[in-house]
Amino acid sequence: MNLQSVKQRFGIIGRSEKLDRALETAVRVAGTDLSVLIQGESGVGKEVFSRVIHDLSKRKHNNFIAINCGAIPAGTINSELFGHEKGAFTGATSDRKGYFETVSGGTIFLDEIGEMPLDTQSFLLRILESGEFIKVGSSKVQTTDVRVIAATNVNLENLIKKGKFREDLYYRLNTVPIYVPALHERREDIYMLFRKFAVDFAEKYRSESIQIDNEARAIIENYKWPGNVRELKNVVEQLSVLSEDNFIDAATLLDVVPKLATSNVPIKLDATGENLQEREILFKFLYEMKHDLNDLKNLVFGLIKQNNLNIPDGTSPAPNPNYSSINYLINANDNAKNTHQPEFDEGEPFVEKPIIIHQDDKRYHDSEIVEESLSLEDMEKDMIKKALKKFKGRRKDAAQELGISERTLYRKLKQYDLEE
Repeated sequence: MNLQSVKQRFGIIGRSEKLDRALETAVRVAGTDLSVLIQGESGVGKEVFSRVIHDLSKRKHNNFIAINCGAIPAGTINSELFGHEKGAFTGATSDRKGYFETVSGGTIFLDEIGEMPLDTQSFLLRILESGEFIKVGSSKVQTTDVRVIAATNVNLENLIKKGKFREDLYYRLNTVPIYVPALHERREDIYMLFRKFAVDFAEKYRSESIQIDNEARAIIENYKWPGNVRELKNVVEQLSVLSEDNFIDAATLLDVVPKLATSNVPIKLDATGENLQEREILFKFLYEMKHDLNDLKNLVFGLIKQNNLNIPDGTSPAPNPNYSSINYLINANDNAKNTHQPEFDEGEPFVEKPIIIHQDDKRYHDSEIVEESLSLEDMEKDMIKKALKKFKGRRKDAAQELGISERTLYRKLKQYDLEE
């Protein structure tokens, strides 16, 4: 069975290389009885991969059960998994079969395996090694034929170091590891999933599917998505309910879901250059800084040439390495202002003298060093202010100068509280 048919059968959306690699591993291991450990962040769809393994295995006609180990209290998890005898503890009014007994011949998916208590881990290890277990309150050894698929969103090796997870159980479960990538690791799949969830919602409630423009698409593709696929689905449903129009632009998107404004990667620029947005402001700011620096250089060298100063060009050594070339410029200005002749003979070689500033010299004042802010937000604010000042408040012209849309400029004015 090829990957495309598997994706269609189980409703898996995506074309990223990491997703295909994980799915290919699941398909290959399905025909065996090896234990599998599925790793990945919360909300990436680890249970879907467990269903793929079960439904493509020889156990597909038997039972499948998914158990969240973190949702079962530590005091009752042994009873839930392995069963108990009547009178084994307070409230045990009758015998009870556990999941490993009722699902014998099938598959058990143990999600959040890192939350399993240590004593339960030892019982699970025995099942994996010999298929044997003992009910709570019983002394009779029973056997079961169950395939175990475990999943975790935490690093089990770190739990092993802390003494919270058995190392032997980890290696027994991790016979075949599968890593399901987070949504931010397969950004090329985000818009495909968005469209799928939008269409599903529209079909369910018999409404028109929502759509987004290129700027809004760039926003969702560059958001971190800590809740992964589950969070994306919730956002789509939220937009489908709260947005007034079916066609959603960037401003509407951020108005309904403000958290999407937080981006952790550079904004993707389209081929036409229309989607420049905030990054273009920074580029223009840096470009102007380069021009200012070049103007300053031209001014300095112009003064040097005008005053006929002997400035080292970098290829020849300076007359005195203890003083910078800017001393020459200051000396030249002082010499130009003073009417007296230099204190050296024409036949003598020129020796640069240090500049000594006396405390009682009124020409010089104390200076304060002001550190320039390197914040991107401050740079953006400064560029926006300059553009508005240049065009006397005309936002359309200012936005064109900055290389962004009027809508983006309007949003930035609100964000930085720059509205008049």
